[in-house]
Amino acid sequence: MTHSEENYLKVIYHLSQTSEKGVSTNAIAGAMESKPSSVTDMVQKLADKGLAEYKKYQGVLLTDAGTRAALMIVRKHRLWEVFLVDTLNFSWDEVHDVAEQLEHIKSDKLINRLDEFLGYPSEDPHGDPIPDRDGNVVAIDKKLLSEIVPGKTVICVGVKDSSAPFLQYLDKQQIALGSSIEVTGREDFDHSISIRIKDRALTVSHKIAANLFVKPV
Repeated sequence: MTHSEENYLKVIYHLSQTSEKGVSTNAIAGAMESKPSSVTDMVQKLADKGLAEYKKYQGVLLTDAGTRAALMIVRKHRLWEVFLVDTLNFSWDEVHDVAEQLEHIKSDKLINRLDEFLGYPSEDPHGDPIPDRDGNVVAIDKKLLSEIVPGKTVICVGVKDSSAPFLQYLDKQQIALGSSIEVTGREDFDHSISIRIKDRALTVSHKIAANLFVKPV
């Protein structure tokens, strides 16, 4: 596969995780910052290789082979992110773009050795699960902070938005994976949320809370 084909597979896979049916070509075009006509051409190429199919009224669906190929790309991306953070001391807001380049390395032997070297991590630096060498993914029981009612204490387990500005904001607020967050209040007007982390009280916007994954203590 070309790098472009791999990128499309990964995007279709990610979009399919939040869709009960197939993925629309418009959604793919938006994620890839491409034209719908270009998406149609690429979907046809993937279909010719037995990796995807388009069904009317359902959208684009990955075949079993396409899903496995996408999972292996995701696996490489997330393992490289762990390596960059744990071994090369990159911060979690720096690793995505570098991992986007490294994920296209074709050597399965290298990736399996990397997995072993890292101690077979189950999650990447953003809290996303890492598929194993067979494509199995262990689901993480999590909710968005915006869904938590006041009076509950939760643990930060991941982010929905892994963009550098969002991760840098979390760093400024000293919010990281494993942080214990007590939800103390919610504003009806703008749905902002009051929280307490250790001995610090702060208020986060609904947008921030809707991009932070947590689980009960």
